Amino acid sequence: MLLPAFIVPAENGHDYSLRWFTPTVEMDLCGHATLASAYVVFEFLQPGLGSVAFHTLSGTLRVTKIAEGRLSMNFPTRAPELAPASVVGQVRNVFGEQAQEVWQARDLLVLMPSETAVREFEPEMTVLAEFKDHFAVIVTAVGDEVDFVSRFFAPNAGIPEDPVTGSAHCTLIPFWAERLDKQALHARQLSKRRGDLFCEHAGERVLISGDACLFLQGEIYL
Repeated sequence: MLLPAFIVPAENGHDYSLRWFTPTVEMDLCGHATLASAYVVFEFLQPGLGSVAFHTLSGTLRVTKIAEGRLSMNFPTRAPELAPASVVGQVRNVFGEQAQEVWQARDLLVLMPSETAVREFEPEMTVLAEFKDHFAVIVTAVGDEVDFVSRFFAPNAGIPEDPVTGSAHCTLIPFWAERLDKQALHARQLSKRRGDLFCEHAGERVLISGDACLFLQGEIYL
């Protein structure tokens, strides 16, 4: 799923304004499109720059070059709360006993029993689309080789399954940091494409680091 991001220089001449869109809605926060935007700034617009700030619907987001060529995004924390009984019942009607716990923030977070359960989950998008009070549904579990794994579904936003979702980790990181009692976490999103995220819980903020590479380059004439 390609989610377009649009950047324009900010009035201060140093930062950028950034907006993200799915096929149907404007996003309030998007991780991989922010990572891609920072890559474009670092590689093409301002080579040699070590850090860039983007002004967005979720406030100012800073992306910094770190070791091993990775880019680290500084995002807001969206810690989840336990979902009310009515929502839990609705989720368990869909997931059955695999829904061990149900939490909520912007998205619904469903704790599943194992990495295998997350990987083999086969959602019916029309059913997940019934959770209209939340932007998306996240399924997650302790990882076999990493700290935790997840998948992300947002059919009401035109995203059946997202490959790698930075905004979801604004909720996943505080959830797993408390549960595993560790601040630095290695996460893996188990979409068909897969992706690894290197995470840190930093109080009111989370740091999400990953790699970016050039896939396609072109020009559009208007």
